[in-house]
Amino acid sequence: MGKKSRVKTQKSGTGASAVVSPKEMMNLISELLQKCSSAAPSTGKEWEEYIQIKGLVEKIRMSIVFEGSRDDYYPDLMSWAQENRASCDGFTVTNFGTEGYGLRATRDIKADELFLWIPRKMLMTVESAQNSILGPLYSQDRILQAMGNVTLAFHLLCERSNPASFWLPYIRSLPQEYDTPLYYQQDEVQLLLGTQAVLDILSQYKNTARQYAYFYKLVQVVHCNKDWLIVCDRWAVSSVMTRQNQIPTEDGSRVTLALIPLWDMCNHTNGLITTGYNLEDDRCECVALQDYKENEQIYIFYGTRSNAEFVIHNGFFFQDNAHDRVKIKLGVSKSERLYAMKAEVLARAGIPASCIFALHCNEPPISAQLLAFLRVFCMTEEELKDYLLGDRAINKIFTLGNSEFPVSWENEIKLWTFLETRAALLLKTYKTTSEEDRSMLEKPDLSLHSRVAIQLRLAEKQILEKASASGRAKRLHFQKKLEEGAPLPLYEENDIALLENTDADAKLPIILRKLEEVEEGQEIQVEEHSHLLNGEKAMYEMGMEANGQEEDQEKVSRDVNSALDLIGSSTQKGQREVANLSASRTEDNPKENSE
Repeated sequence: MGKKSRVKTQKSGTGASAVVSPKEMMNLISELLQKCSSAAPSTGKEWEEYIQIKGLVEKIRMSIVFEGSRDDYYPDLMSWAQENRASCDGFTVTNFGTEGYGLRATRDIKADELFLWIPRKMLMTVESAQNSILGPLYSQDRILQAMGNVTLAFHLLCERSNPASFWLPYIRSLPQEYDTPLYYQQDEVQLLLGTQAVLDILSQYKNTARQYAYFYKLVQVVHCNKDWLIVCDRWAVSSVMTRQNQIPTEDGSRVTLALIPLWDMCNHTNGLITTGYNLEDDRCECVALQDYKENEQIYIFYGTRSNAEFVIHNGFFFQDNAHDRVKIKLGVSKSERLYAMKAEVLARAGIPASCIFALHCNEPPISAQLLAFLRVFCMTEEELKDYLLGDRAINKIFTLGNSEFPVSWENEIKLWTFLETRAALLLKTYKTTSEEDRSMLEKPDLSLHSRVAIQLRLAEKQILEKASASGRAKRLHFQKKLEEGAPLPLYEENDIALLENTDADAKLPIILRKLEEVEEGQEIQVEEHSHLLNGEKAMYEMGMEANGQEEDQEKVSRDVNSALDLIGSSTQKGQREVANLSASRTEDNPKENSE
């Protein structure tokens, strides 16, 4: 089952010093762990921290050089898959040039045809890690128990160092290097300064460096090749980050993380999720997204991930991304006089007073939740009173995210003016213009990473430019409505628009909560889907400010009660039920292009 595992190591980076002594290494590791465990730097200091952390990492890290080409190992991968009763008929692994390796159809495949299945025994999972040499350590280590992605990376490292590993045919077929920002040179990362994605990239590097330092200390108690664990950390973390998916546990009671051999060779295109898990046959199954002719590449849909997410977690930029978007942080200032009232209206709609929203590449550029937030954000005191205490106040909450029911023409003018201005201001934070980016992309000598960074930077600007233009068009539209004295659409309880969106509102579901829009300061945790998640990334930090948020919510509630008493309301009690619209529409997150 393949050639004997051979590997060479060399110092990471250019001009690196000689290998440090064990004592010096431990000192560097301790310094790195301390640096990566410190509090987040003040605004504007993130780049400085990144340079310091990267400097420490380059002193420590060894790069991995595998002997042989990936092509050498694909026959072993296919033989191993066939021996373990995976589907191997109808496709083969092929190099598709700029798209990397993928699956090529060897016969005609019909849309919705089941063409690929992988039994559980072939998957590398958190459960299989527990049953490996990691088992005793897993049972004692709280980090491994809490973070499945760390467990999977450690599992992958241990199995890679074991020449008798059951998964060796799969592990040898993985890329030797990845194109995630973890592999970027400093000048390549610098191209992303000023973008909306850069803080996530710097945070990812810091989290991975902290994990590396933790790995180094942890390997002292693991009975496997220590050198492998030390030199391969970035490779293992990237392998897991770009390929991990959620599957049901063996008893079907919960989900766990897994690496899925062969299936993870499929590249991405727009479409629908066509992969799931068959509990009865205990296997991962994939049906064809569309008709494929013999010799055509077989694609799957990774999910509704933005290009920033593709670049950060998957290592590629998808040119025709129908789901591209830019994150935007918005919040009601706690020092604002109407804060308590605005926070209460937002709470009734299930929206935090401080959120990370998204501006979309398509029309309309904002989600229902962002529309609702902006309407409340721009409300006058009288409008807030109406939504807190007025006739059918609770029912009105449900119209906040529906474009058919403006609060007032003045409110619409304010919110679209705000969006137009905010997008224009964000555009001014970039160090280059869109025209300059396009000119740079024409240079033939750009490195792959530099090209991807500039493509991402340009895509962000294009979304912001569209959002600003859309805001201006909407502002002018509603100014005309106001000038004409047009009547506001009246809300009716039986209005079908409350139950389903018009064609124009296809992007604005009445359900306001969306997974991509979470309270500022919190990280998104792994989504629990009924189907497979293509390339779900597990977060390194979870729920850091829950207690503080609870206290804030109680304070807001007290302030609102006081405000309502001052207004003279005697009916607010029955109207303060929260309209929790949290039948969440979750986002499907994909895995890396197979290169």
